[in-house]
Amino acid sequence: MSLNPAMLALRLLLELTAISSFGICGWRAFDSPWRFILVVVLPVAAAALWGTFAVPGDPSRSGAAPVAVPGPVRLVVELIVLFGAAAALWIAGLPQWALICTAVLVIYHALAYDRIAWLLTTAPAA
Repeated sequence: MSLNPAMLALRLLLELTAISSFGICGWRAFDSPWRFILVVVLPVAAAALWGTFAVPGDPSRSGAAPVAVPGPVRLVVELIVLFGAAAALWIAGLPQWALICTAVLVIYHALAYDRIAWLLTTAPAA
């Protein structure tokens, strides 16, 4: 189910929303000059975390893994980035969007149960 083109498109939108949410948080949550730095640093850090740690042969990605990790570690990274984005929206003073984001993430993960099962059973990287 998780490799269905519609699910992959939804996953891409969730990833882009997550990256954007960290930027929104950096801009809205800080009034100091730090906001100009955080609006760039937070999304870049989230994108780096997302793109760096991967399971080799992940069918939803290119299969390449800059830093190979076992499936459960990748699942934790995904949950931190995606649900962290909902928290970032909450911190940014957008609780409605945070709740909508959380609801969509819960529904996505319920539908992508096969990916979660695969990640949980993937052996550690060699």
